[in-house]
Amino acid sequence: MTTLADDRSEAAGGTRQAVREDVPVRADGVQLLGEQQGSGYRTPPALARRADGQVLQLTTLLYAVLTAMDGVRTYDEVAAAVSDAVGRSVVGDDVRMLTDRQLRPLGLLRLADGSSPEVRKANPLLALRLRFVISDPSRTRRLTAPFAALFHPLAVVAVTLAFAVVTYWVLFRKGLASAAHQAFTSPGMLLAVFAITVASAGFHEFGHAAALRRGGGTPGAMGGGLYLVWPAFYTDVSDSYRLGRGARLRTDLGGLYFNAIVALAMFAGWAVIGWDGLLLVIATQILQMIRQLPPMLRFDGYHILADAVGVPDLFHRIGPTLAGLWPTRWRDPEARALKPWARAVVTLWVLVVVPLLLLTALVTVLTLPRILASAWHSFATQGQLLGERWQHNDFLGVGAKTLALIAVALPVFGVCYMLGRSVRQLVGATLRRTKGKPVRRTLAAVVAAAVLAALTWAWWPHGNYRPISANEHGVLQQALAPVGLALPVSQSSQAAVGVHDGQRLTAHTVWPAHGAGLPTPGHPALAMVLTPRDPSRPTWVFPFNRPAPPGAGDNQAMAIATRDGSVVYDVAFAMVTASSDTVLNRNEAYAFASCTGCKAVAISFQVVLVVGNAHVSVPQNISAAVAYNCIRCMTAAMSLQLVVSTPGPLDASTSAKLAALWAEIRYFGRHMGSLKLSQIRAQLLNYEKRIMQIVAPAAASSAAASSAAGPSGAVGTTAPGESPGGTGPQGATTSATAGSDTASAGNPATSSSGSGAPSSSDTPTPSATVSPSG
Repeated sequence: MTTLADDRSEAAGGTRQAVREDVPVRADGVQLLGEQQGSGYRTPPALARRADGQVLQLTTLLYAVLTAMDGVRTYDEVAAAVSDAVGRSVVGDDVRMLTDRQLRPLGLLRLADGSSPEVRKANPLLALRLRFVISDPSRTRRLTAPFAALFHPLAVVAVTLAFAVVTYWVLFRKGLASAAHQAFTSPGMLLAVFAITVASAGFHEFGHAAALRRGGGTPGAMGGGLYLVWPAFYTDVSDSYRLGRGARLRTDLGGLYFNAIVALAMFAGWAVIGWDGLLLVIATQILQMIRQLPPMLRFDGYHILADAVGVPDLFHRIGPTLAGLWPTRWRDPEARALKPWARAVVTLWVLVVVPLLLLTALVTVLTLPRILASAWHSFATQGQLLGERWQHNDFLGVGAKTLALIAVALPVFGVCYMLGRSVRQLVGATLRRTKGKPVRRTLAAVVAAAVLAALTWAWWPHGNYRPISANEHGVLQQALAPVGLALPVSQSSQAAVGVHDGQRLTAHTVWPAHGAGLPTPGHPALAMVLTPRDPSRPTWVFPFNRPAPPGAGDNQAMAIATRDGSVVYDVAFAMVTASSDTVLNRNEAYAFASCTGCKAVAISFQVVLVVGNAHVSVPQNISAAVAYNCIRCMTAAMSLQLVVSTPGPLDASTSAKLAALWAEIRYFGRHMGSLKLSQIRAQLLNYEKRIMQIVAPAAASSAAASSAAGPSGAVGTTAPGESPGGTGPQGATTSATAGSDTASAGNPATSSSGSGAPSSSDTPTPSATVSPSG
């Protein structure tokens, strides 16, 4: 007998009736589903369902006994009926033994006093909990009946093709940048996207129920619950176990099919009203489908694989499958219960899932300090932003930040809950299996002490409780390094992370052939290790000197591609303040390439706010794109510089507007990798105009207020120039665009520094550079 852990079933109660001691009676609500169709077992099991929705696999003999118990036959009469059904001799005592030892403990028969037994459902680790019913079975059947027509073959083909076309257009043609920008800059739109996504998760369950009805089954209750600690919906489709393989697969795929329908509905809505934020819902549907498909957890992909193979509970087969891999147990009856092809598929699944789950658990344990620190830091940041929204009575913003806090907290609670529950189940199973076996229990205690010591070492504070920073790669090798399981880390990964105090790395060194012997742990030798600050910096191969690094108040973007097939780009945005008598700020963009099939792109954008009268103002704006010994390579450099002089201090309102705009500009600089150079230039020129629209009125107002102190200058701009390059050696193409916008006036002012925060300074502020990796 096997218990099927169905996460989507509803509990029911029972009644008490008097029964004769010699007449066994099935418990209330027990349903006989018959032999499983399309089974992967050599001998297909028979299925029975209890009142609480739990589906049980029974042997042929047990199912025949349960079938014969009609509430009228005595044990002897049941034995006679079973003998005729199975073709073997069964007596009344045999039926009594099977009743007392198997059928009644399973909750399939009433107790001696006529009451239905109290049973406990299977409680696997990865199961839905705290379930509540939203729609009872009768209402579910009425609600889902109209949707069954959507599973007509012609409708399925049409929806599938339309979904494929829409997905391609959204992801590869239209893109999601405008949708994400609209959603995340408008709290109301973000909340609408969230609400539609949650509703679509419920509609996903409609798909399962409607598909079951299409196949001739009867859906049960629909509701919600918690999967670990994440909210989730469920549908009782346990009636699908009595259907054929095709109908079961249709039921499993019905939820994904309805996700595609939601995506098409959102596309139609976008076509009518033109809100790009609706396209973000299409992305969430695609992500939900991707999340559902891997058969690692009890999602749709798991049930699809289980029904395709004909093994309802794959996790139940992990133990027998692993035991059957041992040569001496290869031909054990439990290991050979499956058909050869089904056994091969299940074995492959076990060999993939078990290491992945163990590796995931190990990485989670080792990185828990970093996860907790990052969550605490993010929670504090989002909490501060929520407080600001509350002070400004921005209730939509409060709702959005509340969702952000929940999104940060739930994964942490989920990880902690999963680890705690795993430990509790492991300890309980160990105590049960070692009961009455002192040697095994002692050995288990030693192993538990070793694991506890390892956890204490891994979680003890020694600089590991720090948030995950943006410059960390977070590769698997680094996560496994504390236990000595790290694989070699690439040079770029080590360069990004750096070397911390106490960190132990491996390096090659040269030792003199003559003289003292090699150092040993007992007789170490003093050595000096030189660690380059930027090991990933490419070798300079060009026939001219490398440009000098930027000085104070300068801005420089430099992309160097020397590796075949590489794509390197560098972006440098800076807003600096100059209040001295001389303004010599430099804005430079250099793109150099010497490789095959590579690209180098450099973009620099500098805003110089001149405070007061600068008697010498010679700002420099330089761009250069060079292709040297290149084959099929491309280089492009673009630099734009805006110099503005204002006669007086900017007021608080103007400074705040300027800071907000600069934050938007910096965000654009970090997310413009998919744009064309012409699009980038147009957007930067637009930002220049918006800066002038903010600064010019304040400068004019300040000039009027300080006209008695001296002459005031005008604020204006000159259009940037462009100088496209020509064809480089061996057919390579280079291009460079350079521009300089200047405006002069001669009165004091304040401006924003490179970080975007308002500040004032007597000397130019060093530029802030954003350098995404290619």
